[in-house]
Amino acid sequence: MDTFDFLLQGILVAAQPANLLYALIGVTLGTAVGVLPGIGPALTVALLLPVTFKLDPAGSLIMFAGIYYGGMYGGSTTSILLNTPGESSSIVTALEGNKMARAGRGGPALATAAIGSFVAGLIATIALAFIAPFIVKLALVFGPREYFALMVLAFVTVSSAFGDSTLRGLTSLFIGLTLATVGIDQLTGQNRMSFGVPDLLDGIEVTTLAVAMFAIGETLFLAAQGDRGPDKVEAVRGSIWMTAADWARSWKPWLRGTAIGFPIGAMPAGGAEIGTFLSYATEKRLTNHPEEFGNGAIEGVAGPEAANNASAAGTLVPLLTLGLPTTATAAIMLAGFQQYGLQPGPLLFATNPQLVWGLIASLLIANFMLLVLNLPLIGLWVRLLTIPKPWLYAGILLFATLGTIGANPSVYELGMLLAFGVMGYIMRVFGYPIAPVVVGLILGPLAEQQLRRALAISQGDATVLVTSPIAAGLLLLAAVALILPLVLRARGKGEMLSHLAASED
Repeated sequence: MDTFDFLLQGILVAAQPANLLYALIGVTLGTAVGVLPGIGPALTVALLLPVTFKLDPAGSLIMFAGIYYGGMYGGSTTSILLNTPGESSSIVTALEGNKMARAGRGGPALATAAIGSFVAGLIATIALAFIAPFIVKLALVFGPREYFALMVLAFVTVSSAFGDSTLRGLTSLFIGLTLATVGIDQLTGQNRMSFGVPDLLDGIEVTTLAVAMFAIGETLFLAAQGDRGPDKVEAVRGSIWMTAADWARSWKPWLRGTAIGFPIGAMPAGGAEIGTFLSYATEKRLTNHPEEFGNGAIEGVAGPEAANNASAAGTLVPLLTLGLPTTATAAIMLAGFQQYGLQPGPLLFATNPQLVWGLIASLLIANFMLLVLNLPLIGLWVRLLTIPKPWLYAGILLFATLGTIGANPSVYELGMLLAFGVMGYIMRVFGYPIAPVVVGLILGPLAEQQLRRALAISQGDATVLVTSPIAAGLLLLAAVALILPLVLRARGKGEMLSHLAASED
C-alpha cells in the first residue's frame, strides 16, 4: 500500500463520529487554553491524561493532537489583543500583531493568523504523511545499538532544547533517569530502589508524574506570581475580514513560514520558537514596506504564525517515527501513548497502522475545524481573558487531583502527586525545565534495555556502540543537537532584544 492508501484509511478512521467528537473537543479545549496567558497545551494534555485512561486509544490521541493544534491557534489571540503570548512560540506574533490591534486592525491581524495557521497546518500535515514512511523504512533496520544511540539523541535533544541552560536541562534529565530505575529490573527481575515500599515495585506512574509536574507544579508557580494588575485587552474594532491588499501581502509569508517552520519543527533540536524568529527576520528582509515593521506590518504576523503551526506538524515527525519528543506537549503525548502500552516508533507503523494514520488524518480535519471555530467565535475567546485567575488555578488543581484519583484510587498515588507537584514548582522557581524529567522516566528503561542487550551481544565490548554507521551517525547528531541550540538560542535572543528595542523606540 502507498501513502495515499494509508492516508485514505486514516481519514476513514478519523471520520468516525466518535473520533470527530474527540477532535472537536480537542481543538475547542486547545484554543480556549491557548488564549489564556501562561497556560499552554502541555498543561491541558497532562490534565486529560488520567481522564482519558479508559477511553479508546485512537480517540484520546486524536483529542490530544487537536489540543496541540488548537493551542497553537489560540496563542495568537492573546499575543495580538493582549500583547501577552499564551505560548513562547507566539512571542514574535505580539511584536506586530498588537501594534495592528492598537491601530484598529485587530480583525485583519487575527484573520491572517488564523488563515495562515490553516494553510501551514494543511501543507505541513500532508508533508508529514509523505515523509514519515521513509523515516520508518530507515528505522526498521535498527538493532539494540542503533536504538540506544537514538535514545541518547532523544535525551540530548530534550536537555538542550528546553529551558535557557543545557546544564539545567541535563540535571532535569538525570532526575527522570533516576526515577526510571525505581521498581523491578526488566531483564533480571530484581527489586531496585523500592525501599521496601510495595507500591514502588511497579515503578513511578508516568501519568502521575506528568500531571504533577505540568499541571500541579506549573499552576502553583503561576499562582505564586501574584496579581500583576488588570491586563488591557485591545478591542476588535471594524471588520475582522482581510482586504485584497492584506491577502496580497499575506499569501507569500504564509508559504515561506510553512517552508521554514516544518523542517525546523521536524529537527531533533528544533522547536517552534526558532522557526518563528527566522520567519520574522525573513519577512523583514523581503518586505516592500519596511517602514511598517515595528508599527504593525501584517507580514510580521502572517509569516511567524504559519511557521508556528507548520512546526507543530513537524514536531510529530520525530515523535511518531522515532519516538523523539522535541516539545513539552510532544513529551506529554509520548506519555499518552505509553499509558495504552504503545511506543511511538517504526514498529508502531507496522503493528498499529490504523491508529497512526488515523491520528495523522485527524490533523487535517482539526485544521478545518479550527478555521471554522476561530474567527466566528473570537468574542467568546476574548471573554475567556476575563476569568479570575484564582478560579482558574483552583479549577486546574481540583481537576488534576480528581483525575488522578479516578485513574488510580490510592492514597499513596495522591501523595506522589503532591510530592512531584511541589518538586515541579521548586524546579520552575529555580529555572529547571520539567519536560526532561518526564522524558527520562519514559525513555530511561528503554535506553537501559537496549544498552544492556547491545553489550550482551558484544560480550561487554563497548566499542560496538560506535562501530555501526547508523549508531555513530546518531551519536554525532546528538553532539550537534547539544551545540546547535546554544548557538541558535544566542542568536534568537539577540534578534528578539533588537526587535523589542526597535518597537519601543
